[in-house]
Amino acid sequence: MILSSRLLKKTLVSTTSRRWYVDPCCNLNKKGLVLGAYDGCDAGDLKLTKTGAAYDDKLGGKIQHLIRGSGLKKGEARVFTNISPEFYAIAVAGLGKEGIGYNEMEELDYNKENIRVGAGLGARYIQEEGAGTIFMEDFSSAEASSEAGVLATWKYEDLKTKECQGASIKIEQFCGEDKDGWQRGFVKAEAQNIARKLEETPSNIMNPTAFTQVAIDVLCPCGIQIEVRDRDWIENKKMFAFLSISKGSCEHPLFLEIAYCGTQVDDKPVVFIGKGITFDSGGLCLKPCENMSEYRADLAGAAVVVGLIRAIAQLSLPVNVMGLIPLCENMPGGMAIKPGDVVQAMNGRSIRVQDTDNEGRVIMADTLCYAAAFQPCLIMDIGTFTPGIRKAVGAGCSAVFSTSDVVWRELRRAGSDTGDRVWRFPFWKYFTRQVTDS
Repeated sequence: MILSSRLLKKTLVSTTSRRWYVDPCCNLNKKGLVLGAYDGCDAGDLKLTKTGAAYDDKLGGKIQHLIRGSGLKKGEARVFTNISPEFYAIAVAGLGKEGIGYNEMEELDYNKENIRVGAGLGARYIQEEGAGTIFMEDFSSAEASSEAGVLATWKYEDLKTKECQGASIKIEQFCGEDKDGWQRGFVKAEAQNIARKLEETPSNIMNPTAFTQVAIDVLCPCGIQIEVRDRDWIENKKMFAFLSISKGSCEHPLFLEIAYCGTQVDDKPVVFIGKGITFDSGGLCLKPCENMSEYRADLAGAAVVVGLIRAIAQLSLPVNVMGLIPLCENMPGGMAIKPGDVVQAMNGRSIRVQDTDNEGRVIMADTLCYAAAFQPCLIMDIGTFTPGIRKAVGAGCSAVFSTSDVVWRELRRAGSDTGDRVWRFPFWKYFTRQVTDS
């Protein structure tokens, strides 16, 4: 699943306050600690978590004294410096009510969501204090805690000079027993950060060739096999729909086959297809110039597939996986496809292109046809397809079209667990006729 930047957006609108127990200049230790506090029985009352209370006892109750009357609420954090000889700064994250769990109406595990938001915010504030290592308690979910810390402290700084780049941050577990859960969260968050980096890189740098090199550098050390297919191979496979979209750009199209074998070789694989438009100008149906730069992230589907397969390999999941990624640019060049053009897909079916800004479904058509050659048990394609989805559901969830109720139920469960909820859209013939009868 995709974990979006929603966590970071929440942290940016929250507020923080800093209170010093002693002179802040007397301690130069740059380690930080993130603890949690639940709402108490009375309004404004706060109760530290079990781990937080145990550590506060060593400090003589300083933390409990400082958070009393601080106004700390769910989704907020407070930072206190120089109250411990061990840590330069300690952040206390507001977790809301204790014992809260899954909300059926919201389809969301509020316990884990409160941890991700509060703990992530606390880690970000500790980072701003200049700490190089941040220790985080497990709260009630080591996986959510680890994920929050790694995601919240990540920044895209590759294009800054070394002098302007922030120091690398280490996220460590504090007094936790669930080592496996912590490691799972860490691996999943690192995979998401890989996808975020690919999406944020400007398109003049992250072209199809550069994306391919990053995928090789990220995946091959994990024992994952990658086949890079060039234009000649694409033509031999008769993927003319894919090629038609790439004709307007000087960048050569590439097709990636990524293979991970986690079980018997002859077991049917799960195929993940990622839309890899490294920049989408709209082609001859040019997009508005305002905010066009965000379409450097039109390769988000491909980026997610790279991060996903890396996480699968690092977690040694017992499943065979294939990743298929068509990579190209959609540009308005002299050879660009024109509205009204008819192209032939790999399976011999013809496609009439009415709007060149709908390039995603065209390149995915060939890729889906090719995926059938692997006789998969499941095919899942991931991509940024249309502003219509954004208009329909906003940023509250991701859209899902599924022909399998079983797969849909698993996606729905995963979305409620990770905080990235999904909404199922229909595959009714009514909508098919609206397209084919036009």
